[in-house]
Amino acid sequence: MRHKPGEHLNQTGVDLARRVGNNIGPFDLVITSTTPRAFETAIAMGFAVNEQLPSLETLPAGFEDEVDWDAGYMAFPDAMAKFPDGAVATYARSMRELHIKIAGRLQEGASALVISHGGVVEASAVGCLPDGDFEGWPGCDYCEGVRLTYDGGKFTGVELLGVGSS
Repeated sequence: MRHKPGEHLNQTGVDLARRVGNNIGPFDLVITSTTPRAFETAIAMGFAVNEQLPSLETLPAGFEDEVDWDAGYMAFPDAMAKFPDGAVATYARSMRELHIKIAGRLQEGASALVISHGGVVEASAVGCLPDGDFEGWPGCDYCEGVRLTYDGGKFTGVELLGVGSS
């Protein structure tokens, strides 16, 4: 949460990140986008940041033309089916590759926290599990996301992580 157009978390955002951080973790690897508020969210949650990636920050051109934001997660597999070579499908596949690389850096039983932004989270989840059941899942709100499980060289599950009313 921030006061737009500002780049930094406001106090409400810091408080929410602290509350969420008290209920998750620990993490062996923490990666954020390069925006200040993503980095600040990890710190407010109580986690040191190991790396920042620009690919977690910006959605590609054409992305918003293909996605019905009001449809939640289902907008992403729908867009991928309608435009198999479009911006959403291409980006979701790239996020899958990124998350495979992140998972490959972890020891058995270790976990990573990736902090990015709305659209990136949903595209990542659907890219990693394109046949997942996302029916009825709302889009992400502040400090919400998914927990992906990775085993045997493939993604095996996805769980919606909400924080309730913020």
